[in-house]
Amino acid sequence: MATKADFTEDEWHALQKGVTGAGMLVSVSDADFTDSFGEASALAKFLAEQRRTNESELVREIAAVHGGGFGLTASREKVETETMAALRSAVATLSAKAPDDLVAYRRLVLDLAQAVAGAKGGVTETETKVIDSVRDALESI
Repeated sequence: MATKADFTEDEWHALQKGVTGAGMLVSVSDADFTDSFGEASALAKFLAEQRRTNESELVREIAAVHGGGFGLTASREKVETETMAALRSAVATLSAKAPDDLVAYRRLVLDLAQAVAGAKGGVTETETKVIDSVRDALESI
């Protein structure tokens, strides 16, 4: 099993940005200002739980991310473009360096996206489409 020490700074940043970006992308996909706080809270709670309970040491370390890699004023397009690039990079890195951790990483990202989508009033059609695109990026290799 891999740990943070097995990755370069850029690789580690992509691993974390892919996770937080997926949650942020779901949140901004169906923008409602009142939902944003609940979704941000769901993202933070989900990651905190993963830090405590995930079986994968690597996932626990990734879930310890502070900050999302995006500013509060980041456009949906910027979040989408950078998140998808980070996810594809993360998958390529894990495939090469830690293939045993790839399934756990994919599960972390998709479960986080689902938690954020379900945080306020159920999952919308737009959020489902975003989750599908995240899934596609995670299966890019």
